[in-house]
Amino acid sequence: MGRTSNWKAEWIGLPHAPADTNVWTAYHKVYQLKKIPKTAYAKIATDSKYWLWINGRLAVFEGQLKRGPNPRDTYFDEVDLAPYLVKGKNTIAVLTWYWGRDGFNHKNSGKSALLFEAALGNEILQSDTTWKALRHPAFGHSGPPRPNYRLPEFNIHFDARHDLPHWQLGEAGNGMWLSVMSYGIPPVGPWNHLEKRPIPLWKDAGLVTYENKRDLPAESTGDTIIAKLPKNISITPYLKIDAPGGLKIDIRTDNYKGGSEYNVRTEYITKEGVQEFETFGYMNGHEVRYAIPEGVKILELKYRETRYNTEKVGVFNTDDSFYNVLWEKSYNTLNVNLRDAIQDPDRERAQWWGDAVILLGEMLYACDGNSHLAIQKAIRNLVDWQKPDGVLYSPVPAGSWDRELPAQMLASVGKYGFWNYFRYTADTAMMHYVYPAVKRYLNLWEFGDDGLLVHRPGGWDWLDWGDDIDAPLIENAWYYMALEAATQMAELTGHQADIAGYQEAMESIKLNYNRLFWNGSSYKSPANHGVIDDRGNGLAVIAGLADRTKYDAIKKVLENEFHASPYMEKYILESFFIMGDAEGGLARMKKRYSNMVESPLTTLWEGWGIGSAGYGGGSYNHGWSGGPLTLMHQYVAGIAPDRPGFETFTICPQLGILKEVHCITPTVKGNITVDIKRTDRGITLSVIIPPDSRARVGIPRIAPELSNITCNGKTAVAHEEDHDYYYFEVGPGKWSFALF
Repeated sequence: MGRTSNWKAEWIGLPHAPADTNVWTAYHKVYQLKKIPKTAYAKIATDSKYWLWINGRLAVFEGQLKRGPNPRDTYFDEVDLAPYLVKGKNTIAVLTWYWGRDGFNHKNSGKSALLFEAALGNEILQSDTTWKALRHPAFGHSGPPRPNYRLPEFNIHFDARHDLPHWQLGEAGNGMWLSVMSYGIPPVGPWNHLEKRPIPLWKDAGLVTYENKRDLPAESTGDTIIAKLPKNISITPYLKIDAPGGLKIDIRTDNYKGGSEYNVRTEYITKEGVQEFETFGYMNGHEVRYAIPEGVKILELKYRETRYNTEKVGVFNTDDSFYNVLWEKSYNTLNVNLRDAIQDPDRERAQWWGDAVILLGEMLYACDGNSHLAIQKAIRNLVDWQKPDGVLYSPVPAGSWDRELPAQMLASVGKYGFWNYFRYTADTAMMHYVYPAVKRYLNLWEFGDDGLLVHRPGGWDWLDWGDDIDAPLIENAWYYMALEAATQMAELTGHQADIAGYQEAMESIKLNYNRLFWNGSSYKSPANHGVIDDRGNGLAVIAGLADRTKYDAIKKVLENEFHASPYMEKYILESFFIMGDAEGGLARMKKRYSNMVESPLTTLWEGWGIGSAGYGGGSYNHGWSGGPLTLMHQYVAGIAPDRPGFETFTICPQLGILKEVHCITPTVKGNITVDIKRTDRGITLSVIIPPDSRARVGIPRIAPELSNITCNGKTAVAHEEDHDYYYFEVGPGKWSFALF
């Protein structure tokens, strides 16, 4: 999608050995412009990252997405140059950073090069052999420790003694600029076809001072300087110092070994005198640690936050501050987990789709529409990297990973993944695009004589961190939900002939799941000789495999069994709300997340502890832990689509022990606002419904003696009622209900 084939520009570069890595190349071109165009869009591509200056002004800070949209091709950026152009002489400067190796988030092309094509009114500025380039001599390889094997990035090593201060203006010294080689006009290998970047360029906050600016020293004592950030964010540190030459400064964050593995840091070698430097390798954490030798005068320390360009629109506030803090930490975690992909930002920077399923739910409730672009990219990545035999796997894009995690893939293609995205956006085109891949993947499974799935271990037989995992419960529930989604996709996309097979498989699972696994007080497979698994019992509820007659028994299980990691905890918590026990769900949420909420850290953890006390490395920033954000909107405030894209939707709050809730939820129709206040005398519920949509509003029946209702100040009679709610059908506008 977004593929461009009518290129005029040539891939250009300086030859290098195939084994070369961590290559920094500066490109330079002077162009005479007779007239400044209103728009001047440039298409730019490289492997792996680039920075762009026009007439000495920084126009793009860290451009280019990691390769690739599929195992063969490459993304390109589109950038408007018009704000930076002048009449007459214009200097174009591009710095590229070629990693030269695969990672869990990047497919190496094998060649460092640049592609640049700009439409300047009636003129075309294109990369060709008239451009000049040089290997930037200040960049090099750092000493150990180096990034762990999952990352394609390198540490930044910059020796200011070899810097070229004004190279962006073409000033690099006699003989340094070299003629470039042409590698051909796209599509040409190894970059092949080019697809337009499907997500925005990063939001760049510019250089700002640290929170503890006043406490930072004017001269280093040799002790590590701790510069405080406002919260866990993605940043590039900056310094301005007066120093002798040849000193080494180390720059890293407190999160340098997040998830028990080294990520990235910077080594800066000083030149003599006053100098300033900003590293180009982004890192994240709560504080930046500058190890500056004694005696160096510190003139300024700053940082630049760059992040995925989406804004927080969702709001959730209640009378219990615990849940407000949990919501904010969930959102902070989401913010750091968005960049080239929906990713783990510490150890791997990789798009694990089990994590992405939970994060996309949060994005749909908390972020503006730009977040949908990240979800679309993630979905396309997953299906476009499907193997010839039908296997789906993640993380992708990736050059050094190809192992399938079957349970995560079922979650991805099913009810909580692809189909959940459709429910909230009504993106029918995407369902047409993914359905063939979903069908091929589901066809990989076989059923045994017992009418349930034959276990598929895949490349990594992983269902969750932790102990006491009842695999048959979990994988049959995930497959059941994937079949449910496939049935709906088939209906939507006109593949009715597939539906009967899906329904037959669902019936077989439901019948035999209950026949073989339900023992009268819990779900437990015959192969499980240990304790009851909270994960499997929670999944049985959210999948619809457990009927209401089993709810009381399952609640007792979930009140006493605590084996899930934060990854699976989201689904267990959700099962409480589906069973109508908001009080139980909120109580378990508070019990499980108390340490994270009380911690001074501003993001949520990979496990219930950090480091060795956690799971999988114990990162303190892991997107899969933010599921409570979704539950607060979807169940506590009660906002959920009925028809896709919020053409119709429900507002049926489940307050549990809460007394007040204020919630704003962004949708493709506009924002939905819900305000609830409950007292002993009754309840008030005010809602704002966006244009072109209708809502079914449920007023909670909080006490039998309260049955009088007003709507916008007038006596009203419910259109419908049941044991839990009085229901009203309303259209766009503001509606205020009171029950007393």
